[in-house]
Formats: sequence, structure tokens, C-alpha cells
Amino acid sequence: MNTQTLQKKFLSIRSHKAFELFIVFVIVFSALLIGAKSYEIPESVHILMIWLDWGITLLFLIEIIIRFLGEEHKRYFFKSGWNVFDTLIVVVSLVPIDNSELALVGRLIRIFRVLRMISIIPELRLLLNSLLKALPQLGYVVLLMFIIFYIYAAIGTTFFAEINPVLWGDIAISLLTLFRVMTFEDWTDVMYEVMTVYSLSWTYFITFIFFTAFAFLNMVIGIVVNVLEEENHRIKEEEDKAQGRASLDDLQKEIQELKALIISGNGASK
Repeated sequence: MNTQTLQKKFLSIRSHKAFELFIVFVIVFSALLIGAKSYEIPESVHILMIWLDWGITLLFLIEIIIRFLGEEHKRYFFKSGWNVFDTLIVVVSLVPIDNSELALVGRLIRIFRVLRMISIIPELRLLLNSLLKALPQLGYVVLLMFIIFYIYAAIGTTFFAEINPVLWGDIAISLLTLFRVMTFEDWTDVMYEVMTVYSLSWTYFITFIFFTAFAFLNMVIGIVVNVLEEENHRIKEEEDKAQGRASLDDLQKEIQELKALIISGNGASK
């Protein structure tokens, strides 16, 4: 069995849906195992969980090897950020640091193994990539939201500081109070307290909530959805081009085979 045949074999394993589902199951089981360690458990069960954890790490190592061997251009394998992330998580998990000063780091690394769900499931990768691409546009929305926050915080500190210094004593505290109002955490209590002195202060809170909780939130959702649609369209175009190239390659192979048959036929007739 030559190298190309082995590569195709590993590629078929890596691309098989059952293999992906099995790895997802192992990742979920690993996350549940980490959560179970937070409870009081007998020593025998704790030892069993340690062995299970090592077994999971070995399974992840085998999965990384299969993915690497199934890669047609192996020099490009580590050009993918997700492949680098997965490999680092698995390699660091193999280091026996549970009983050392770095035991906390080891536990944190095992917690981050849950993030491997993103590298395994294409839909999650699409969502994360869309969110990252939307960040530059979201930055301007966040800047505009901060300006609105700052203006309202300055107004609140100026007029409401004497009513309740705990909530409006300075501009930093006012910003925190406004964040509480935006998340609707007992915001009516804050409003009614201020209304005992300024009866029309409800307009201050209502307009603030309209700008932040409604207008800006919808802007953020709109930007993310728009980028997600663009990513879907780009991926579909790439798949169509790949299918077109595959069809062209198949057509060229058939032409070559026909030429070979014609040449061999002409040679036989002579």
C-alpha cells in the first residue's frame, strides 16, 4: 500500500460523519468529566477518572495524527490556526503536571479542550469566523454606545448624585449604574428613587434604554447576521469552484484515456 493510498484512507476516516460524531461525543464526555471533578467523590472513582482522562487525551492524540496523515499537503496542516490550537491542547495535556506546581495550568488546559468542538463542527467555525470578521464594524457601534453611556453618566452624576451617592456619586459609578439599567436589573427601583425628586426623570431612563438596549442591540445583531450571510455566500462559491475544478479534472482524465485508446487502436491497426 503506497503513501497516496494511505493518505486517501486516512482522509476518508477523517471525513466520515461517524468519526466526527465520535470525537464530539468524546469532547462532551471530557467536559462532563471535568465538571464531575468539582464534586466530592470517593478515591476509587477519582482514580478511575484520572485513567479516563488519560484515555481521552490519547484518543485526541490519535485523532490529530489521523487528521495530519489524511492531509494531502501536510506542510499546510499547521497553517490552520485551529489545527495549531488542537495540537497544542493535546500535547500540553500529555505533560504529567497534575501533582506539580503547574497542576492548575493542567486543569485549565483540560477545560479548554471543550473549545475543540469549534474546530470539529464546521457550523461553529462559521459562526466564530463571522463574529471575528464583524468585530471591526462592531467596534464603531461600541464606540458610539460608549459616547451615549458617557453623556448619560455625566447627566446622572450632575443631577442624581445627591439623591443616591452610592449609585450616582461619580461618573464611573454612574456608568456601572447605567449598565445595570441597560440589562434591566431592577432598573425600575433606580428610576422610581430618582422620580421622587425629579418627576420627569423617567424620560432620562426611557430614552437611555431605547438607545442602548433596543437601537444598539439591533445594530449589533444586524451586523453579525450580515457578515454571517456573506460568509455563507463565500463558502458556497468556494464549494462551487471546487466542484467545477473536480469536474474539469475528471473531463481531462477522460480525454486522456480516449487519446490513449485511439493511439493504441491506431497502433494495432498498423
